[in-house]
Parts: sequence; structure tokens; C-alpha cells
Amino acid sequence: MALRVKSKFWIVDEKGLPIFGQGRRIILEKIDELGSIRAASAELKMSYRAVWGKIRAVESRLGIKLIETSPGGGRDRGTRLTPEARDFLKKFSRLHDQGNVQADALFDKVFKPKQS
Repeated sequence: MALRVKSKFWIVDEKGLPIFGQGRRIILEKIDELGSIRAASAELKMSYRAVWGKIRAVESRLGIKLIETSPGGGRDRGTRLTPEARDFLKKFSRLHDQGNVQADALFDKVFKPKQS
């Protein structure tokens, strides 16, 4: 039987309340891809209200604006991630990716038998 380790990373505040994790990362990436909260919520099979609520909660807890909207019918309409959101996503992705590499290495060290 081959064993593996699975790890999840999320950021919490001083009270232990979740601020950001993989689910919210996916929401922001989908908004960035589709340029619309409504389209992102539909593709993720979530209500618009739920997606918007999660975004607002993260913005409030982090103290940064994550998205910018441009209403209307022009070429620049839609929703975009702010530079701060892009930077935060980049840092979270780095934490997640490097954390998993280190967790895999630790798992191998602890659980894999040493060759003699």
C-alpha cells in the first residue's frame, strides 16, 4: 500500500477565523479569468451573493481591495483583480506550493523506510 500526505493551507486571523484559503483563491482566479463575478459564480455553481460575501469578508479582514468593477457597455467593463489582490494571490500560491513540497519531504523522511 502506497501512502501519501495531503496538506491544505489557509490563513486565519488572531481569533482563528478563516480569511483566505484554496476556495477563495479559486474564486479570485475565476473572476480574473472570466472578468465577471456573475460568470465566476455561475461556473463555480455558487450564488452571486455567496461569492460577493466571501470577497467582501476577505477585503474587510485583510484591509485591502481585491476587485475593481467597471460597469457599462464599453470595452473596459467588467471586474478585475487589483494589483494588491494579484500580489496576495502570488504570495498565497507560493506558500501553498512550497508548503506542499516541504510536507512531502517531511512525510518521506518520517514514513519511508531507510535503505541500508
